[in-house]
Amino acid sequence: MDSSADHNDMTTDKPPRARVSDAVDTGEQAPRSRDYLDGFLSAKPAADAVGGDGSDLQADVIAALREIFDPEIPVNIYDLGLIYGVEVDDNRDATVTMTLTTPHCPVAESMPGEVELRVASVPGIRDAEVNLIWDPPWGPHKMSDEARLELGML
Repeated sequence: MDSSADHNDMTTDKPPRARVSDAVDTGEQAPRSRDYLDGFLSAKPAADAVGGDGSDLQADVIAALREIFDPEIPVNIYDLGLIYGVEVDDNRDATVTMTLTTPHCPVAESMPGEVELRVASVPGIRDAEVNLIWDPPWGPHKMSDEARLELGML
């Protein structure tokens, strides 16, 4: 019996995420001097934000990626052309396909994790996954005109 065939027949759905609103209230409240999470916890995803190409949620993920800068080049990773794809599905799960300038990049171990954390922090995103690929390889031709202008290449 081929166990790989059995494995391919099974579908796995992601489990539902725990929500703060689902927590049981014991009636006791610990005193707090300042709650840094107050704004984060009170934020609710917009009702009209749905996944898919061109959605507001996808645009928010791209905006978040534009806040991450390559440590060696003063350009964000999106305009640098390191992001090959941003997908947000109907379950509000984001998948980012990216590369690095070289496999020997000093941030090769940390950059994908930073991207995943930043995307997962976008309001409305339930889960984030980063796929690091090397083919096609990155090249300066993948940079946006804004990035080329910033680097004096135009």
